[in-house]
Amino acid sequence: MRVIFMGTPDFSVPVLEALVTAGHEVVAVYCQPPRPAGRGKKDRPSPVQARAEALGLPVRHPVSLRDAGAQADFAALKADVAVVVAYGLILPQAVLDAPTRGCLNIHASLLPRWRGAAPIHRAIMAGDTETGVCIMQMEAGLDTGPVLLREPVAIGPQETTGELHDRLSALGARLIVAALERLDALTPEPQPEVGVTYAAKIDKSEARVDWTRPATEVDRLIRGLSPFPGAWCEVGGERIKLLCSAMAEAHGAPGVVLADGLTVACGTGSVRLLRLQRAGRAAQDADEFLRGMPLPRGTQLG
Repeated sequence: MRVIFMGTPDFSVPVLEALVTAGHEVVAVYCQPPRPAGRGKKDRPSPVQARAEALGLPVRHPVSLRDAGAQADFAALKADVAVVVAYGLILPQAVLDAPTRGCLNIHASLLPRWRGAAPIHRAIMAGDTETGVCIMQMEAGLDTGPVLLREPVAIGPQETTGELHDRLSALGARLIVAALERLDALTPEPQPEVGVTYAAKIDKSEARVDWTRPATEVDRLIRGLSPFPGAWCEVGGERIKLLCSAMAEAHGAPGVVLADGLTVACGTGSVRLLRLQRAGRAAQDADEFLRGMPLPRGTQLG
């Protein structure tokens, strides 16, 4: 098929690679423009742009798709289908209608649960035990289109957003190839009206740990925000990022270290911190972290 690919972050890269490997003709790759990054704040291409250029594919990164010129350029590609995954721009109706077979979106949840920007983070933060990937026909609403394929996966009890992200990215790549192979045989299923939830974009103000909350909520927050933006707390005025945790059995005053192995009391119950990161340093497992910054029993985390 003649395919327009639309995606920007790391999550989208395996999908692009799978389409090329499957023999589809990727006539253009759309992604977000390069953004300032790093200490020098120099423009850095997105992961999708970098990979597309390495594959020799033409790249476009319009600031908007709302003007007539951008829409005409898109239609002129005469694509059979557009594959969209974490692109970052709203697609106007003229763009949705341009490919002969429409636009297919790869969404990292079991729709209609977790429509929106941060479905992986929100699933873990909410304590979901299952999520998955849907291949959806796009329409004007926010992730409201009918679903062509879906596949569930279990969320592990200590799984982080980063780990689940990688699994769902690989699953999305496999499912979109299957969907394109069977496109004529698939029956679009409208999403049910019950069970709709929205995965709002993560705000950094959510990331500070409130140790008075139940341990289950603290553990989900830590895993759900790992690796980005990263849940955090303060120790002696220094901000420490918390990247992995597990439930523990001990009890005590909220925020107090209860054991030398970094078990910390919460409002009810406690969590064991497994991986941490000091500002400007690499992430470390708890044992290695404690060699550089001891946090003995009785230490208060803020």
